[in-house]
Amino acid sequence: MIAILHTWGQNMSLHPHLHCIVPGGGWRKSGTWKSAKNKGKYLFNVKSMSKVFKAKFISELRKSEVKIPKKVYNTVYSKKWVIYAKQSFRSPKYVIEYLGRYTHKIAISNHRIIAVDRENKTVTFTAKDYRHQAKKIKLTLSSEEFVRRFALHILPKGFTRIRHYGILSSSWKKEKLPRLQAELACKKIVSIKTVEPVLHRRCPVCKKGKLHTILLFNDRGPPENWRVLLRDKKLNRVN
Repeated sequence: MIAILHTWGQNMSLHPHLHCIVPGGGWRKSGTWKSAKNKGKYLFNVKSMSKVFKAKFISELRKSEVKIPKKVYNTVYSKKWVIYAKQSFRSPKYVIEYLGRYTHKIAISNHRIIAVDRENKTVTFTAKDYRHQAKKIKLTLSSEEFVRRFALHILPKGFTRIRHYGILSSSWKKEKLPRLQAELACKKIVSIKTVEPVLHRRCPVCKKGKLHTILLFNDRGPPENWRVLLRDKKLNRVN
């Protein structure tokens, strides 16, 4: 799976959670792909997930230092738990669109900041109130509180926001992943053969002449003095 760490909510408070993309199947010991028994509609049955999640959650809670009476455990366990499971994307296009929302963003986008009051030292921004049908509201924080909340989401040095597991991990993707991709490909993979060799130094105008390197610049581009020299040479040729 691909797991992406998302640490903020709409009000920029600390709300760490993971967004995961999990394939509907797995790797057999024989080295072939095995699809989940759901005809591509879902990964896990939501009713089964509710029971397992309830049992795991209460089990971990019992191991914790929180002192909860046994009567409360019995009451909680007797109730039905409801797990929200989003419908599968069913298309790579929507998977990429979904992931893109969390891979290259942090805390708050510039367009959400609507006012910065330097005199009163406050920042006003928009947010969605999910308790009231995602209604758009305005929040005003002191500049100090705004910076404090923003800093909560700056990851420590060396911390990885995006992680890959299983067939997408670094130990698998070089050898086993290409084999799976070839097996699951909808279209037959055909190697591309170049009919004519690529002529990088062929003149793009006359298609016959050969280009020669006169001068090389670094990534920053030509300095101003080189611009002047090249301009003067060009003028002399015209004259």
